[in-house]
Amino acid sequence: MSLIAPVYDEEGNLERLYEEVRRTFADGDFELILVDDGSRDSSREIVRDLCRRDERVRGLFFRENCGQSAAITAGFHAARGDLVATMDADLQNDPRDLPDMIALLEARGVDAVVGYRQKRNDTFVRRISSKIANRIRNAISKDSIRDTGCSLKVFKREAICRIAMFDGMHRFLPTLLRYYGFDVLEHPVNHRPRTAGVSKYGISNRALRALLDLFAVRWMRSRILRPVIAEQIGRGLPVNAPARGERGAN
Repeated sequence: MSLIAPVYDEEGNLERLYEEVRRTFADGDFELILVDDGSRDSSREIVRDLCRRDERVRGLFFRENCGQSAAITAGFHAARGDLVATMDADLQNDPRDLPDMIALLEARGVDAVVGYRQKRNDTFVRRISSKIANRIRNAISKDSIRDTGCSLKVFKREAICRIAMFDGMHRFLPTLLRYYGFDVLEHPVNHRPRTAGVSKYGISNRALRALLDLFAVRWMRSRILRPVIAEQIGRGLPVNAPARGERGAN
């Protein structure tokens, strides 16, 4: 399992993040990919130190701040596990939720399990703005994801690698997967208060950008090609095998 965490000025959280991931996956079957997105504090040095101490930790370093979508995309490209998970480095996501999400994905045979926060440990303004944003996103995108802002997600690598990556896409991964005919389930997860560092997002630097990205996603939905192959024959191909396109969004 590959766990990707974008890092931007999170020096106070990285040691604890590593320890929690290590304890959660005590059998050692994981890799933790920390993508430093141009941090200005000592995050880079801490990531390098973690990589020296544990070969299961891998560090990717941007020359400058490129944004969360770029960091997640870089992590996807570097991931070696059959399952790929994402989470924030600020520790508001709880790594202990991941085993249950992985078990659900495997038991139900779906392509992704995405978290939704049962109890938000954020300010009143952030909670209300998030609820409004989720309703607008679902109305425009024609989807029903409860919590698009929750970063804790688990994907089959073969599914997530089929999705076109663009700036802002991290907010819409479950919706994009469904557009391409993949199965996505939601799962309740814990949400913890931030204890170190500061939030990088607010209403002023997120609302307009997210709205523009949303219209781009709506446009993509209308333009996705979904050819239905009635039959496949030839060496190495199963006869009358259904194509993935048959499960596309309506």
